[in-house]
Amino acid sequence: MSGIRLLFSKPWIWSFAATIAVWIVTVLFTGGASSLGLSQAALTFAAFSVIVGLGQMFVITLGPGNIDLSVPATMTLSGTVALKLMDVEDSMIVVGLLVSILLGLAIGIGNYVLIKLLRIPPIIATLSMSFVIQSTAIWTNRGLRIKPPEILASFTTSNLLGVPNIAIVALILSVIAWIVLEKTIYGRWISAIGQSTFAARVTGVPVDGTRLVTYILCAVLASICGYLLASFSGGAALNMGSEYLLMSIAVVVIGGTAVAGGNSNIPGIWGASLFMFLVVSMLNTYGFGAGFRLILTGLIIIAVILLAGGRQASR
Repeated sequence: MSGIRLLFSKPWIWSFAATIAVWIVTVLFTGGASSLGLSQAALTFAAFSVIVGLGQMFVITLGPGNIDLSVPATMTLSGTVALKLMDVEDSMIVVGLLVSILLGLAIGIGNYVLIKLLRIPPIIATLSMSFVIQSTAIWTNRGLRIKPPEILASFTTSNLLGVPNIAIVALILSVIAWIVLEKTIYGRWISAIGQSTFAARVTGVPVDGTRLVTYILCAVLASICGYLLASFSGGAALNMGSEYLLMSIAVVVIGGTAVAGGNSNIPGIWGASLFMFLVVSMLNTYGFGAGFRLILTGLIIIAVILLAGGRQASR
C-alpha cells in the first residue's frame, strides 16, 4: 500500500495516467483497429515535443522568469539551413547536423548576451531574438522547399522493431539529459540556482556560466529537433516550429517540472508529450471542430496541471 502511495506521489505519474486514459478511450472508439498505428504515431510526434521540452526544462529549472521563446524560430532556421546545405546529398548529412548544432550554439550565446549584458528579462530577450532568427530563416528559405537526403528521410520515417527511430533518438537524448541532471555537478548547479540564486552565489556556484550553458543547451536541442523535423516532413517550412512555442512549455509543466525552478522531471515530459498528441488525436477521431478542440484541450491541460502541480504550489 505504501508503495502505491509513493508511486502516486510522483509528479510525473499523472501525465502518464492521463495518457493511458486517453489512449484507451481512443482505441475503444475505433474498435482497437488503430491501436498499433496510433501508438507509433504518438511515439513519433511526441518525440519532437520531448526533444524541445528537454531544453525548455533545463531553462525553466533555473527558476522564475527563465524561459526560451526563441525555440520555434531556432527550429525553423536550423531545418532550413541544414536542408539547403545538404542539398539532397547523403554525404552531407553529418555536416548538416553539425551546422545545426553550431547554429544552436550561436543562438544560445546570443540569447544570454541579451539577458546578461543588456539586462533584458529572458522572456523579452528570447522573444526579440526569435524575430531576428525567423527573419534570417525567411531570407535563407526564399520560398524554396528543399528535400532532405534520401538516407536521412528514410531514417526519420522508419522504425526499429516497431519503435519509430525518432522516438529512439529522443529516448537517447532523454537518458543523456537525465545523466547530466543527476550525475554531474552542472545538474546540481542548475537545481541550486533554481532553488535560490543568492544562496547559489554564496556557496560558489558559477551562476552566470551555468545559465549561459543552459540557454545554449536549450537552443542546441531546438536546432537538433528542427533538423529532424524538417527531414521527417520532407522539407523545411517557415511555420514548422510555430506549434512548439507553447508545446515546449506545456509538456514541461504538465510533466511535473516545478515552474518555480529547482526541480526537473524528465519522465514527465514523455508522459505529457504523449498525452498532448493523444488528446488532439482523440478529438479529431470524434470529429470535433478546431475551435472546440482548442477549448477542450486547454481545459484538460488545466486539470492535469492542477493534479500534477497543485500540491507543489501549495507547499
